[in-house]
Amino acid sequence: MSNHRFRFALCIDNAGYPVSLEKRKVYRILPDPEAERHHCLRVVDESGEDYLYPESCFVPIELPRAAEAAFTEEAA
Repeated sequence: MSNHRFRFALCIDNAGYPVSLEKRKVYRILPDPEAERHHCLRVVDESGEDYLYPESCFVPIELPRAAEAAFTEEAA
């Protein structure tokens, strides 16, 4: 994955989290080395808040710069 300020992932499995995560949706991943050591990702979910989810629920993806801007507050 590239060294962008934010990372992104595609949800491939929302089992156990149907209200918080939507399959086939792109989510912003916040850096959290401690969570990653436990095979979790800190994800900004449907609530707009960040929570930990199993990394197996996601596939990391790289977004074009213009698409990345849609996820940042700078695009507002």
